[in-house]
Amino acid sequence: MANPIFSNLPTTIFEEMSGLARDLGAVNLGQGFPDESGPLAIRQKAADATLNGYNQYPPMAGLPELRQAVARHYAKWQGLDLDWATEVTITSGATEALASAFFGLIEPGDEVIVFQPVYDAYLPLIRRAGGAPKLVRLSPPSWRFTREMLEAAITPRTRYVVLNNPLNPAAVVLPEEDLALLAEFCVAHDLIAICDEVWEQVVFGNARHRPLMAFPGMRERTVKVGSAGKMFGLTGWKVGFLMAAPALTHSLARAHQFLTFTTPPNLQTAVAWGLDNSDDWFRQMPRDLERSRDRLSDGLRREGFAVLPSQGTYFVNIDLRASGVDLADREFCLRAVKEAGVATIPVSALYEEDPVTSIVRLCFPKRDATLDAGVERLAKARELMARRVSA
Repeated sequence: MANPIFSNLPTTIFEEMSGLARDLGAVNLGQGFPDESGPLAIRQKAADATLNGYNQYPPMAGLPELRQAVARHYAKWQGLDLDWATEVTITSGATEALASAFFGLIEPGDEVIVFQPVYDAYLPLIRRAGGAPKLVRLSPPSWRFTREMLEAAITPRTRYVVLNNPLNPAAVVLPEEDLALLAEFCVAHDLIAICDEVWEQVVFGNARHRPLMAFPGMRERTVKVGSAGKMFGLTGWKVGFLMAAPALTHSLARAHQFLTFTTPPNLQTAVAWGLDNSDDWFRQMPRDLERSRDRLSDGLRREGFAVLPSQGTYFVNIDLRASGVDLADREFCLRAVKEAGVATIPVSALYEEDPVTSIVRLCFPKRDATLDAGVERLAKARELMARRVSA
């Protein structure tokens, strides 16, 4: 029998920690999904479309009604003027949209600037496309980049920059001046920006999301990725939006057709209805998430944890060193799930080079009882580890 061929791709940290949570019956504050089921009216639309609608292959680029709804949504909420027929493609989730961008645009040897901490799908996909990532290291508590950091990453082979904003796992919304700097940098060096903006509706307080596509010189050189799953808290639906100028969209759609080709039509129909009929949801959903964020953050602070600010996404972060925990984040997370029954994410796993090793990410769109149990178990983990160190 021939020897089996094993992939050298790593197991995602989210699957590793969620697997441990399932096996050990732990409270899962690791992987980013909410406890609630998402808007009932949208789910009912999907059920009706399944029973009474069209269930065969929809068009490769997506149902026209959804592409039109996407264009209307971004015109209303972000002031973007998108032509639904030539600039909007529907994908099977945002990760597939990103894969379509990487595979459709990157040529072998192209360099791609990527900010770390980084969503763990970016680097394997870029390398599979033949690209060479050029890493820019962001650090807490601000997680910001400078002109000097960008210039240090550029070479004559640089063609692309990948931006995640709002930033997972840092939970920051980039300020206007940082976005303006990046736009200026892209124009000056003739770069295309691939923008993962899936958290654009999940923004809190006075923070405001602005798409990089809206900045001077960026309309024709930006690929924008959105996610119905994140907008509506329906993470399992995997309905993504891929938006770019026509010349870019041509390449993106050619890659998309050989990945998933299309996306379930019943879900597309429901998302189209949801985008046009969910103004109250888009206004109230961030407020409800803020309440959960504050419940978790306040509970952690009462237990002596140093909690970093969270301006958006589903996440808050704790600084172990500032919390008096003298352990690296990965060791803390593994011990916490095994010894105290709570799963979290070590942010160092989202770095490839020179990782920050003192930050742990927690997911807060959970029921109050889950959040309270998570705080209690994290406090237990902190106590157990402090006791061992002192012993």
